[in-house]
Amino acid sequence: MDPKLHTFLTLCQTMNYRMAAERLHLSQPAVTKQIQALEQSLQTKLFTYDGHTLHKTEKCLLLERYAISQQYQFEELQLAIAEKERSLLRIGATKTIGDYVLIDAIKDYLIDPHHEISLVVDNTKHLLQMLDENQLDFAVIEGTFSKTKYDSYLLRMEPFVGICAKSSPLCGKQVAIEDLLRETIIVREEGSGTRRIFEERLTASGYELNNFFRTVSISSFVSIKALVASGIGISFLYASVVTKDENIGIFTVDGLTEPHAFHVVYTRNTNAKKYSEKFLAQDV
Repeated sequence: MDPKLHTFLTLCQTMNYRMAAERLHLSQPAVTKQIQALEQSLQTKLFTYDGHTLHKTEKCLLLERYAISQQYQFEELQLAIAEKERSLLRIGATKTIGDYVLIDAIKDYLIDPHHEISLVVDNTKHLLQMLDENQLDFAVIEGTFSKTKYDSYLLRMEPFVGICAKSSPLCGKQVAIEDLLRETIIVREEGSGTRRIFEERLTASGYELNNFFRTVSISSFVSIKALVASGIGISFLYASVVTKDENIGIFTVDGLTEPHAFHVVYTRNTNAKKYSEKFLAQDV
């Protein structure tokens, strides 16, 4: 890969000439010189300053998408020249998907002793950043992403359901939001995809978390399910998290429990799609 493009991508990631220089083990003037040479060869401005803050131009964003895909494809070229296949799949997944949806696919993929997997379970924002830094081949996410910056395809529509104790009068019912407001609502931590989806749908229906009798925030699915099963409160999760839990009942609510899309996301103009399709060849 062209060293100037590598320097350019590092500056895109750090948005700071000094930090880019430190990461690249170069002097700051050397980084500046490479960026200026790149701008001259393309006859366009890639970065601008607003005071002391560095910003990307529209042409910079265009070059960044190209350079990210070229970086990935350069690794593919190296494998092809060496007549090797990619043995290690670098996969990212949001928490629900990584902990509950991909397990069977991972088991099936690792039956072949030549296959290796590195799985990172994190939030959507960080996974997209890792794609940009060529640290992942693809990510399977529940959050929003730029469909102009990344390529993607729909993995499946996942049911989003209300959960309660098996003994609750809500179990198995279609209920109105008003019928839930006397309950303790147990939600994931702020920033989680599950909580964001629930809050967005709640707001669209004209309600907020503080309309419930009590709100409890817990980051662990295991703890949430245990509290719900004991009758402490209710929650809203993806069906795959609770389908095998005999102590959990399910209810539905208009406006809150519609299915949500899980997408496979990868860098544009790369071979990453074929790796994701090979990994997900079985029904997940």
